[in-house]
Parts: sequence; structure tokens; C-alpha cells
Amino acid sequence: MSKGSRSTGRALVLRKRRHDRVRRRLAGTAERPRMAVFRSNRHMVAQVIDDVAGHTLASVSTTEAGLRDEATSTVAGAAAAGKLLAERAKAAGVTAVVFDRGGFLYHGRVAALAEAAREAGLEF
Repeated sequence: MSKGSRSTGRALVLRKRRHDRVRRRLAGTAERPRMAVFRSNRHMVAQVIDDVAGHTLASVSTTEAGLRDEATSTVAGAAAAGKLLAERAKAAGVTAVVFDRGGFLYHGRVAALAEAAREAGLEF
């Protein structure tokens, strides 16, 4: 096993621990669902989830045709995804959410997605 793959595996384990720690206190309800974010090296996925009912109310991914035209692994691509997620959430009747950064640092693409969602009308 190379040194790089060990460090990548360790980073994944640490992110999972951070996410589990946050999820113990954080849950989405029908009134205020959870906005969960996942960031990979190439794409971003975000969902608005009602944890009580176990339903996804709105979702967006940079792999979608409308967002794939832009650079998907940039701050601009994340901001476009955040704006689209807010529009879809409002169409589903959601105005306020609980933000779940998924164990990722609130920085760069994660922060850009969150700020764009706020500017588009989601409250959190």
C-alpha cells in the first residue's frame, strides 16, 4: 500500500467521524429539513431531507445536465448548485433548513454552495 492511499483513507475515516459527531445532534424535520452536502474531488451533491419521514424533498448534483456545462469542481459550479437547490426546495414548500456540511470544512465549495442557497432564499 502506498503512502498516499493510507493518508487518503485516514482522511476519509476522520471525515466520517466528524460527520457522525455532528449527526448525533442534527436531524431534519418536516418544518425544518436537513440540507446535506457531499463533496467529491469532481462533483458536489446536496439534498434537502426530512429525517422523520425518511424522504428527500429536493436534491441537486453537479452531474445533472444543466450543471454539467459549467466546471463542476469549482466554487462557481458549487454556487450554481446551491442556487438550484434553493429553487427546488422552495418549490417543494421548504423555506428553512438545518445545514449539514457532512464532515467537510465550511470552506471553498461547501461554503459557496451554502452562501448561494442563502442568497436564493433558504434560511439557515
